[in-house]
Amino acid sequence: MTHWRIKLSLILNYFVFAILLNSVGTVILQVQNNYGVSASSASILEAFKDLSIAFVSFLVASYITRIGYKRAMLFALALVALACLLMTQVPAFWTTKLLFAATGASFALIKVSVFATIGLVTNDSNEHASFMNFLESFFMVGVLLGYFLFSAFVDDANPKSTTWLTVYYVLAGIALAALLLLLSTPIDESSVRHEATKSLVDDLGDMLRLAITPVVLVFVITAFVYVLMEQGIMSWLPTFNSKILKLPTSLSIQMASILAASTAAGRFLAGVLLGRVSWYWLLMGCLVVSGGLVLLALPLASGIDGSAVTGWGDAPIAAFIFPLIGLFIAPIYPAINSAILSSLPLRQHGPMAGLIVIFSALGGTTGSIITGHVFEAYDGQTAFYFSLVPIGLLLVLITVFSRMQKKTGQQVQHSASFSGH
Repeated sequence: MTHWRIKLSLILNYFVFAILLNSVGTVILQVQNNYGVSASSASILEAFKDLSIAFVSFLVASYITRIGYKRAMLFALALVALACLLMTQVPAFWTTKLLFAATGASFALIKVSVFATIGLVTNDSNEHASFMNFLESFFMVGVLLGYFLFSAFVDDANPKSTTWLTVYYVLAGIALAALLLLLSTPIDESSVRHEATKSLVDDLGDMLRLAITPVVLVFVITAFVYVLMEQGIMSWLPTFNSKILKLPTSLSIQMASILAASTAAGRFLAGVLLGRVSWYWLLMGCLVVSGGLVLLALPLASGIDGSAVTGWGDAPIAAFIFPLIGLFIAPIYPAINSAILSSLPLRQHGPMAGLIVIFSALGGTTGSIITGHVFEAYDGQTAFYFSLVPIGLLLVLITVFSRMQKKTGQQVQHSASFSGH
């Protein structure tokens, strides 16, 4: 019974952060409407979220067992609850930056603690993998519901209205509910409390030595470029729907959920297909189709009036077609992460995970900022046409990475066989 309470608590923790982390696209649109912030200035919100995730993830990797998983999660939930309440009491662009910095830092604590706690409440590898997949699926449910939750508080008749900030009372309430459930749930951390932990200097040294190996260097560039493309699209899709497709603000936010849904579907289908086809050829096919979808959907966004649009039924076809890119780009990130980890010895998985978090965060920040500047200097169509550049780069980078990864994997297998493991 205790294990089920812990699992429920972990799911609720993840649900809170799924909504908050993926609300950045919605909030980018709203701060432009409410505070007169330019597109390029609004794009900095991604940096406040991603860089705090990278920085805190790196810091807590060594010391989380000293802090305690439960204590770290309680602190994270309390911090985001306070940040949400501050958003309602002090409506300003600087409090929005503070919210995403707090959310990023708290998610780093939550993610490390949740992933570590799963090992304490599962009995074998099958149960561990099952619950991990369920947890990630529930995260996507939170992303989807977040779009509809935010849109329910938007005043379409008055774009400058700040009534949408009321949503943060709801989010603060969910965070506090998660905190109270966790507080009342006993977690036995005795098996990890006295484990030896590395110093920050040792962790940094491990990461730097790993980062300069050729296969890892190509991988981190590939991961950086992928997340640059993904976050550039995800963070600016609500603004694209509003400014280019002329949809009402609430509908712009709701229809961005198509991207989240198609991404979830893409990862599920990839999980089935990867048992039958090579990950390399699957990703090549996905990238080619993604490029074709950009060239098909964006011309359909030209010359749209939007005055007659009141709901999903009369939205322009471009609003439905372009977000389907998520179906095809979705398998890329999990596939390349799995490929690099499977080609490295187990002792290097920790430092590699750190590099994945850091370069993913940097890619997300860069993608959002670049898209915001192009959006402001030219228009939304040009900004999204820019996604063809990282798609082309990924075709080259994944090909190079695949060849290097195969050689590295063969070397690891040979080494393991030679050592008798």
